[in-house]
Formats: sequence, structure tokens, C-alpha cells
Amino acid sequence: MTEVRPTEAASASLWERDAEVAAFEEALNTLCADRSSSGSLLVIKGEAGIGKTALLAEARRIAERRGCTVWSARGGETLKSVPFNVVRQLLQPALVSLMPEEAREYLGDWYDIAGPALGITEPGERQADPQGVTDGLVAGVRRLARRDWPLVLLIDDAHWDDLETLRWLAAFAERLDDLSVLVVVARRPGDVSGEGARYLEAVGAAAGRPQAVLSALTPEATAGLTRDTLGAHADAPFCREVWAVTGGNPYETVELLAKVQDSELEPTEHAAAELRALNRSARGGGLVARLEELGIDATRFAWAAAILGTGISVGLVAKLATMSLDDAARCAELLEGARILTEPDPANAQMGDGDLEFVHPLIASAVYNSIPDALRTAMHGIAAQVVTDSGLGAAMASRHLLQVHPDDDEELVEQLREAAREHLAVGAPDAARRCLERALLEPPLPEVHARVLFELGCATLLTAPATTIDHLQSALAMPGLDAEERVDAVVRLSQALLHNDQLGEAVRTVEAEAARHEDGPARLRLQAVQYMWEGIYAGESNSPGRSERLADLARTCTGRNNSERALLMLRGFDALLQGESAEEVVEACDRALVNGRLAPGLGWTNTEWGIELLLMLSNSYAYTDRLDRSESLYNEALRTYEQAGWSGGHLSLAHAHIGLVHRRRGRLREAEASLREALRLAERVGRGLPLYWCATSNLVDVLLARGHVEEAWAIADQYGFAPPYPSPMVMHDPRSVRGRLLLAVGRTTDGINELEEAEKDATARGHHNPVVLPWAFNLARALATQDPVRAAQLSSDARRQAERFGTDTAIGEALRCAAALETGQRAVRLAAQAVAYLEASPCQYEHAAARVEYGIAARSVAELNRGLALARSCGADGLVTKAREVLETGRGLR
Repeated sequence: MTEVRPTEAASASLWERDAEVAAFEEALNTLCADRSSSGSLLVIKGEAGIGKTALLAEARRIAERRGCTVWSARGGETLKSVPFNVVRQLLQPALVSLMPEEAREYLGDWYDIAGPALGITEPGERQADPQGVTDGLVAGVRRLARRDWPLVLLIDDAHWDDLETLRWLAAFAERLDDLSVLVVVARRPGDVSGEGARYLEAVGAAAGRPQAVLSALTPEATAGLTRDTLGAHADAPFCREVWAVTGGNPYETVELLAKVQDSELEPTEHAAAELRALNRSARGGGLVARLEELGIDATRFAWAAAILGTGISVGLVAKLATMSLDDAARCAELLEGARILTEPDPANAQMGDGDLEFVHPLIASAVYNSIPDALRTAMHGIAAQVVTDSGLGAAMASRHLLQVHPDDDEELVEQLREAAREHLAVGAPDAARRCLERALLEPPLPEVHARVLFELGCATLLTAPATTIDHLQSALAMPGLDAEERVDAVVRLSQALLHNDQLGEAVRTVEAEAARHEDGPARLRLQAVQYMWEGIYAGESNSPGRSERLADLARTCTGRNNSERALLMLRGFDALLQGESAEEVVEACDRALVNGRLAPGLGWTNTEWGIELLLMLSNSYAYTDRLDRSESLYNEALRTYEQAGWSGGHLSLAHAHIGLVHRRRGRLREAEASLREALRLAERVGRGLPLYWCATSNLVDVLLARGHVEEAWAIADQYGFAPPYPSPMVMHDPRSVRGRLLLAVGRTTDGINELEEAEKDATARGHHNPVVLPWAFNLARALATQDPVRAAQLSSDARRQAERFGTDTAIGEALRCAAALETGQRAVRLAAQAVAYLEASPCQYEHAAARVEYGIAARSVAELNRGLALARSCGADGLVTKAREVLETGRGLR
């Protein structure tokens, strides 16, 4: 029989792992060759006991022999509910070894954002954004990796990683191209579902190479391992029986052979029949029986260790098992001798870990599952108290509290509420949700029940809007919320309905609650929220007289409080959409500010009002040609979100609207860059949301302005920019943009139909501003040849509305459209007037287009050259090409 031997100096569990070791060494060679080399990721998959941990241990040995820095961590079956557990294991040793000022220097702006999640600094007062914390952790590892190159990260049992760690790991794996670090992830196939499975799939996809799937040992390798352990005299029938009994599972093989040694069994064919009984004693029920043979104290110690799962110190176990320290130390020695517990490998030990760990996760699971159900539940309750008394906080105790049976325990409800607050403060809303859902099962006292539901609704607001709706509706249906809390709950409920694409219901909910209140601050706030949702609702026409009622209400507002300021912002935005005087729009918006700035309580991260109100304010300035004010507000938003670590939907919207301002200024290259970043962030939040439409619509519009028609079409196709459209209003208007796109690609009939639908929507809602909703200009041009009468009427109406609005941009664009429908000197005169207005406008792309069009109409080389220079500065490649073609032909030019 040919024996397949393991690599030199490798552990017994590395038999037949040469290919996997070689793949690691190859990746390590690339890492160590050059600091600028791209990072790489290896994923190792295999069933329990197949040798994943042994392979990672060998990887560590090889890496450290090459002088690499190695950080390692491991998931735990009973620790999946502990947020950031595995990423803390990975990073804490490197960070705790630094002085606080050094850690702050390495993490930079991310210190206050990611530090609380890592347990190296206290959280702030504001609820942390999960995506921002993830980005902060990614940035932190990237910076530390540059310091500690060459760096190897080893993550074992990733199928048991907490969700927050998996989110970080997936994000980090996507960024390895420009970072020289080697990541090795070991996991079981399956064993994960839901969002965690999605993150693990993303990690596997980021590897860019086939995942290593470990197989069982062959009979030949099993024979070699058996003789290597027991001696060369082990005969062939005995070796074959070892393989048959264990199925070639390396862990079971090693454990079985250890039992053979302990029993002093001769490795001969005659003794082979006893192997099955020995194997049963080394696993499952046999392991439990072996544990019981060590005595009741040792069993209690092992149970307590399994309950703790991590940080297994003799002192902590003694408290949980209610035994003396001397007895606990004696039990620890017994369990070490029985190969159930062991001292951690100093190379793998994590900061703050305990004195002991289980020899293998399979043993830990078997011991934990052997604890009688009622006793296991009771021990979790005691463990929660032990953890709390140790000063580790409610969040650390919460994983034990989650296992306790409901028992009308008022104190437990408060502990879970406190744990939820701690989880939210570090960016773990899923953990907070689990705590509050468990609190509801207790159940809370009647006077507290509604508050727990309200807190649960706040925790799940953006992650699970449908669930949030149920919780908040239940909270509002029972007593317990004071007047202010009730208004907060209604506003939050309306926000959840908005995010669940139920904007009509959001409007009705706030309207009904406002009707229950007398005149005063609460009613005024609810009215403002109602008008806000109505203002962005694109699903149906407004209620009759809405704009008049809003205008009447705003006239009574002096900006004394934030409800009045909100109504003034809403009035300005509504006047913008209606196409009223731009001066009136600006006057209302200015009155909503305090010394030209946002009032306290109305900032970009304030949760009382939400981002939608400030978007309305900033867009009102953007479309009234007050681009300096708009840009200042959006830059403030960008700074605020980055400093607060809000890198999800809010940051996406900030980048999208910065892009919109760049677009209106004519900075098309900068606009495209901002909008691509907005779309990248929106993709992480989820397709179909209003913020996703905002980024896509504006990006397509900018690409069309640049003359990149094919790219605009590709973006629209890739990101589903087509009907049905979202119910909340999106700026830039998707129908107008898609209609223009269809015209640009030659689908004239479809483009006209889309623009006519845009006309119907705008007319139904009384939105008559041709700058905000530019369907009329594009439709008039599209109908110029097939229906010139209607085209002229559309152009005339748009010009009248533009003059009513009164900005240079609006009037100039109306004149451009009118000139495009005329010929001869009338076209020249209108084009010249358009240039005059747009020259005074801050919108340089429109000015460039007007110059080129005037140059063509007037056959003027000078005007064409001016237009060409402006187009180049804007990045409007299509206009540049158009002007060049006319200049190069030169026919008829003066």
C-alpha cells in the first residue's frame, strides 16, 4: 500500500493538503514580493472536522516563518448574536497595543466611528450608521495593513461569524485590489442563511479564484496517519477499519487514534473490531459519557465553559458554576487531560481572552447541546449577571438574556432595552432589534409596552420598514406614549411608510393625527410633515387647494420654531414646482434660515425631520439660480455625513445632489464623478429606492449633456432606469430624462410618448416650472417637424411660464427652445436673446449650448469659437464635436 505523507513538519491533520498549502504559499510569495502588489483572498470550505483549522494553523506557521504579521479570529456557534465579535478578535490586539493617540492617528477620522464597534473608545450620543461603521472598519484595516505589511488575516469558522463582521468582511474583500494583504477565510458549506449567506457569497465571489473544497482522507492517507501515530507495525486491516469508522474525517481520525493510544490497544486486525466503540466514545453521546466519568464538578465546569463560549477564565467559570477557585482549577486540569479543554495557543490567543478554550468547535457544540434545556436556560441567566457584574455592559450580557425564558421580569426588559441602546450606539441595529423583540416576549409592563414597540420601530426604521410599520402601529394603538412621543411615533411611522413605497398612506396617517390635535406646536409639526410628503408624492394629483392652504399657513409663520421653519421651506419648494416667482421662492427659503444657516435641530443628521426637508430647501436654491447657497448646503451635508460616519443612503443623496449642482453650474465632469459615487453607495443600500432613482436619473442626464449617448443608454439598461417609476418625486424628473434619452437614441415615438406622460403627471399636480420639469422644451423640439402647431404652442406656454418664474436660466432656455423652432432672422434674434440671458446665468452648459446654436444660426465663426471654448471647459464633448464640425466645413460662415 502506498502511503501519502504530509508536508514536512506539518501537523497530522495536514495529510493530503499539499495543493491547498501550495496555493497559500503562492499567494504569500506575491504578497511578500512587493508592497504595491494587489491583495488576495483564499476561501477554504469543508465539513466539520475536515481540517480547516489545521490548515489555517499551518498557514500561520508559514507566514510567521516568512516574517509576516498575522492576525487571526474565529467565529463561534453560540456567539453569532454578539455584534462585531469576530472583527474585534481580529483587530483589537493590534489596536490595544497602541497608545490611544496612536490608535487615533492610524484610524484618523474613522476613530470615533469605528472605535466604539471595536471596543477601544466610548460611543457618541448619536445612533451610529451601520454602513458608516463598516466603512470605518474597512478604512482602519487598510491603514493598519500599510503599517504592518506584509499582513495576513486568518478567519476560521466564518459560517459562525456575526452579521456585522460578515458585512465588514464582504466590504473589505471588495477593496483588496489596491491593498497588499492576504486574507484566508475558512467556513463550512451551508450553515448560513439570509443576509449572512449573501455576505459570504460576496466574499467567495471577491476571491476571483475557485474556492478550495477539502475532501476526506483517502484510505492510503489514513493508513499513513495511523502508522505515523501508533507505529509502523499497525497492520493493513486495522488501518482500513480506522478509515471505515471515521470516513476519512481528519479530526475524528486523530481523536480515535488518541483513544487507541490511551486504551493501549494493539493496532492489529484482531483489535479492529473495538474501533467503532472507541470512536463513539470520542464524539457525540460518547463524549458526554466520557465527560460524566470525570465527575459532576468537571461536568459543571465544562457546561459553564460552553455557556460562556469565549473568554473562558477559571475565575469566571467558577462564578458561573458556583464553585470555589480551587475546585475550578482542579476541574480545568481534568478537562485538559481529557482533551476537552486546552490552553490557547499563544500565537492565536486574542486580547482579553480567557485561560482556556475547547480543543475543537465540535467538542464545544457537543458539550453545549448536552446541557439539559432547563438548566442551560438558567445558566444563561446566571451568565448574564456574571457578565454584567464583571463590568462588561448590558450589550455583552444580552446574548445570554436572549436565551432566558419569558417570565414577566421587569428588570430583564430594562436590561434588554439598555442593551439595544448600546447596540444602536455602535452601529448594530440587528442586534438591537433582537433585544427589543425578546423584551416584547417577557412581556413588558403595560405602561412600558408601547415604548418598547416605539424603540423597536426606531431600530428597524431603515433596515425593515414593513416590520417597523407593524411595531409603530401597535405602539400607537395602546396607551403608554406621552404626547411628544406619540407625535414622534407618527412621524416615524410615516417615514417607514415612505421607505416601504406607501407614500399615500404616509400622507393619510399624518393628516389623521394632525386632526386629533388643537392648534399648537404638535399640530404644526404634523401639518409640516403632511405637506412634506404631499410635496414629494408623484403618485396622484394633489388635494384641491393644497398650495393655497400651504401658502396661507406659511404667511403666518415668522420662523419662531422649527415647525414654522419647516413650513417655510415647504412653501418655497411648492412655489418652485408651481412655477411661481423665483423671488418669492427664495424669500420663503431665506426666512427658514437663522442668520443664513440651518437652525439647531434642523441639521442634516437630525432625525426629527429627516433629510427630505433639507433636500427641498437646497433644490429650491439650486433651481432659482442661487447655486452658491445650494452648493454650500450640500457641501455641509457631505461633511456632516462623512464626519458622522453616515455612509449609506444619506451620503448617496448628498453626492447625488452635489452632482446636480455641478450639472447646473456646467461642471459636467465633476457632476459625473459625484453621481457615479452616489450610484455606488445607492447600490449598497438597495435598488428601487428613491435615492437609487435620484442617482441614476441625474447620471443619465449628465451623460446626455456630455454627449455620451451610448454610455447613458448602457447605464439606463444596467440599472433598470425605466417604468414603473417610484411614488416619491425624484429630481431630476425621471420621465423627462428618459424621454430625452429615447429621443437621443433614435426612438422618437417612444420618446414623445414618455414626454407626454411627463406632461400629464405635471399638469395633474399643477407643476408648471419648465426648468424643474423640462419635458416641454424636449417635447416641443421632438414635435417640430411632425406637429409644428403643437410644438409652437408648447414652446409659447413654456416661455410664458419661464418669464413668470423669472430666472435668467429659465428665460434663456425658453428662448433657446423657441429659436430651435424658427428659421432665418427670427431664429437668429431669438438665439441672440437666449445667449444674453444665459450669459448672466450661472448655468454654463446651457450658456455653451446657446452660444453654439447662435453661432450656427448667425453663421458666426466668433460665436462658434466662444461656444467651443465654453463647451470644452464644461466637458460637453457632444457640443465640442458639433461646433468643430460646423467650423471645419466652414461653408457660409462669417
